[in-house]
Amino acid sequence: MQAYLTLTRRELGHFFMSFMGYIVIASALFLMGLSFVSLASKLQGESTVMPVTEIFFGFYFWLILLFSVPVITMRLFSVEKATGTFETLMTTPVSDLQVVMAKFSAGLLFYMVVWFPLLICILILRYFTHEPILFDPANIGSTFLGIGLLGMLYIALGCFASSLTKNQIVAAMIAFAIGFALFALSFLADQLSVKSDWSNEIFKTMSIYTQMLDFSRGVIDSRYVVFYVSASAFFLFLTYRVVESRRWK
Repeated sequence: MQAYLTLTRRELGHFFMSFMGYIVIASALFLMGLSFVSLASKLQGESTVMPVTEIFFGFYFWLILLFSVPVITMRLFSVEKATGTFETLMTTPVSDLQVVMAKFSAGLLFYMVVWFPLLICILILRYFTHEPILFDPANIGSTFLGIGLLGMLYIALGCFASSLTKNQIVAAMIAFAIGFALFALSFLADQLSVKSDWSNEIFKTMSIYTQMLDFSRGVIDSRYVVFYVSASAFFLFLTYRVVESRRWK
């Protein structure tokens, strides 16, 4: 456990000591600011019964997710392979699983730090609008739960992509391609919604766009939680197998 915590602190420190980490935070803040302005203009002079968290989930949210996660995860394994420090790390008294989980945990923690300003934006809107019905704590809690679960899946996916190559740019491109394909499945599920066969049910289960809308409305479906945890575990297992395969080379 101590080795895992030490590795996690080490990886998390790399994010805050690197220029790229602050670029991710600054870019996310800029896009959140644009979303904040857009949301405020929609609420000005208009009544709505929709939670503000539901109104927020639009273009900017998915733009932040799809582009920030590949940048966050691209260096986790690839940079150590490129610099030759990966083998040195693996000769220390730590297991492959500890290395994988430490890098995943650090990436997920940094991802949640990136999204923390969203809570500040919501609190600012609540202060100036004086409409508590729009800012139900349950909706805010479920929204951040959804952001965390979705981030868990995409960070695990990014870890897998980073473990496949020594090139950070290639790792980011692989993570973006798989992540965008998963996002595109949401719209394929909508096209198949008129059908009732088993394939439609599978696509609906993988519809992350619909799931995030439900989370933003305060709806927590256990099936969604199981999907995100299972899919994350699957990609982490693939990452673990890739890391473990070095022994056979």
